[in-house]
Amino acid sequence: MNVLTGRRILVGVSGGIAAYKTPELVRELRRAGAEVQVVMTRSAAQFVTATSLQAVSGNPVRDTLWDPAAEAQMGHIELARWADLILIAPATADRLARLAHGFADDLLGAICLASTAPIALAPAMNHVMWQAPATRRNLELLAADGVHLIGPEVGDQACGETGPGRMSEPADLARAVTELLAQGLEGTARAPVHSIGQNQPLLGHHVVITAGPTREAIDPVRFISNHSSGKQGYALAAAALAAGARVTLISGPVAESVPVGVTLVAVESARDMHAAALTAAPGSDLFIAVAAVADYRPSTVAEQKIKKTDRKESGLSLELVENPDIVAAVAALPDAPVVVGFAAETHDALAHARGKLSRKGLDAIVVNDVSRQDIGFGTDENAATLIWADGEITLPKQSKADLSRAILDTLIELFMPRFVRQLANTNPDNAAK
Repeated sequence: MNVLTGRRILVGVSGGIAAYKTPELVRELRRAGAEVQVVMTRSAAQFVTATSLQAVSGNPVRDTLWDPAAEAQMGHIELARWADLILIAPATADRLARLAHGFADDLLGAICLASTAPIALAPAMNHVMWQAPATRRNLELLAADGVHLIGPEVGDQACGETGPGRMSEPADLARAVTELLAQGLEGTARAPVHSIGQNQPLLGHHVVITAGPTREAIDPVRFISNHSSGKQGYALAAAALAAGARVTLISGPVAESVPVGVTLVAVESARDMHAAALTAAPGSDLFIAVAAVADYRPSTVAEQKIKKTDRKESGLSLELVENPDIVAAVAALPDAPVVVGFAAETHDALAHARGKLSRKGLDAIVVNDVSRQDIGFGTDENAATLIWADGEITLPKQSKADLSRAILDTLIELFMPRFVRQLANTNPDNAAK
């Protein structure tokens, strides 16, 4: 028997363009055996009709708190008690704000406030609205209240732009609802902040990533650098963003496009990156040092372009001095975030990586063999080994996007309790809940 057979799902529809998907969502839930009641907000009626939702649900659609016939019997309380689960799809930025602050001035808000059933949200909004500080604060409040998040996805949006904020597809929402009810959540206390939906495990957390090469100036036109393209760091930034994190990307000069919604801090030299990292890392939850930072820089930088005629017969000599160790400096911070290093090696990769893990005081390190021509610098694929104090996992050759997701999944599994602790420490409102 399907998990949804006989389950009572109240589908709330708020006023976003993604409401056009709601009739298909109702169909999916009913196909799986659920009984569905639909509640619409006033704005939802601008995008989808009550007639269509009544036809697919098989039940009258409720859309007002001021229906004399229904409210004579305290209809909003009846619906609040009826539901095994409340699913709001789409959940607009306005609806998130209203739920976060307990507004009950319309039927859907009153039902949510009066119900002890699990509440799941399928956000749908422009990517800038999704990343707005007010929306992030509201999501943290909802997460702390145990509200479950399904999506959003990254993709094309009605405004013609692309980014996170696209509502999950009806079939995916139906599967997520099935998983929630399979966990036996009905009638139980709502979950703590870190058990918010699987699609957004980093919601409310701040991830800082360094990427790309650094350039160490010799004169105004020449520099020392390396072959890093930034592809892996940028892929990790996109993966962290999709997982719900607020992402700061500290990047040396690369040709990669910054994922929409990521905060970019552009730098040139190792010392620039060191300063940016020490500014961004305090209060963050996870620091991933992917950048290929130059270990040394010229001790002096010529003010004018060095000409051939200025050189001695023996050639040009450069005196080099050591650059600051960025990842070690972050790891040494008071109340440091979880710190993950990257090691690009050409021989004895695992041994060198374990030495760096211990010597720099890191929580984990990702090592790959850049002597291979098919992975590493400049390629679209990579393979790596993730090492931590008492374990390691080998991640086979795959796209850098897939590898990034695999790395993040492992880090979340290993260190989520640290993330939760730091979120409480840096947000007094959450710590008090």
